[in-house]
Amino acid sequence: MTRVVVGEFLKGEKNPKIIGVGENATLGVRHGYVVNSALAAVSVKNAVAMAEKFSGVKIKRAFVSLSGTTLRGEMSSGSTIISKADGEVTSLDANKALQDCEDNLSLGNKKIVHMYPIAFRLDGKEVLGRLEGMRGTKLEAKALFVTYSIQHLEDLLGAIAEAGVETIDVVAAPIAINNIALSEKQKIVGVALVDIGDQTTSLSVFENGLLVSIYTFSIGSSEITNDIALGFKISLEKAESLKLGNIEEEFSKKKLDEIIEARLCDIFESIENNLKKIKRSELLPAGIVFVGGGSNIPGLAELSKSILKLPSSLGSTEIFGNAKTKLRDSSWFTALGLLTSGKDNGSYSGSSLKNFFKDLKNTMKSSMKQLMP
Repeated sequence: MTRVVVGEFLKGEKNPKIIGVGENATLGVRHGYVVNSALAAVSVKNAVAMAEKFSGVKIKRAFVSLSGTTLRGEMSSGSTIISKADGEVTSLDANKALQDCEDNLSLGNKKIVHMYPIAFRLDGKEVLGRLEGMRGTKLEAKALFVTYSIQHLEDLLGAIAEAGVETIDVVAAPIAINNIALSEKQKIVGVALVDIGDQTTSLSVFENGLLVSIYTFSIGSSEITNDIALGFKISLEKAESLKLGNIEEEFSKKKLDEIIEARLCDIFESIENNLKKIKRSELLPAGIVFVGGGSNIPGLAELSKSILKLPSSLGSTEIFGNAKTKLRDSSWFTALGLLTSGKDNGSYSGSSLKNFFKDLKNTMKSSMKQLMP
């Protein structure tokens, strides 16, 4: 689904007031990237039109979330020699070390959308806390870069522009979601955020308050729906209903559970393999928090606990207080998280993305000409 949320921040209020929402079935998108720009633009137009009707606000600009199989987190290291004669470390030295991290990345057809410093070492010793003002000779840095296919980004921004909406900035979906679904305590002790979408599943790991890993798998909850449809020889609509726990007498619950479990085990296996790669298997005290439309499958958290051997729960948010609203469904969390990202306009993206927007203007103009009938 394509989802749009309109909110406003009132003075003195921590959370935004939601004044309009819109949604529409997503067309022209496969595994999170645009395959048919015209259809994708229609999905955006319809969702925007609904949000405009509810809010009474004309939507001309928006923050956009990025998801899909090319969304990745890549770790890189770099270093620099301290520039001041007396060896005092300045923010300029830190920036040079981080720039070296970026220079050491092999990007190919990928673009950096976020950069997060993970650790600094001064003359071989790890620096805890504030770096500026310390003295040394060599500064080393380690940083996580969130990257995305440049082609997929161009296609997405092109479809949104075709729908008549200007992109203010882009935010990786897990970054938007963590703003509202994870507590600082969870992110400090170690937690995994798993977003099960229709065609993809993303795994993001936080530790010491920092994002340390992000990976996207090309498997989602639609595969479960397809398996149920094939297993019972029924329509996709009926299969979707069964998947969400609306059991009917003529269908065997045991067979349904077996079908769902088999595909969930595939998702959990992908998660486990990735956690092993980053040496966090069974080592996240705050466990796994599941969000996204696929997290609504009954019994998902219990199955996760038994297979992944970690505390598992469904994501929730305090953004609404005690209000009952359909937006409490975590499939809306990405759009809601974009609101909190937008509170500090552009604070999430590095200069590389802003330069990219600059570079993209001419490309967008020629792309738009091709998109027009």
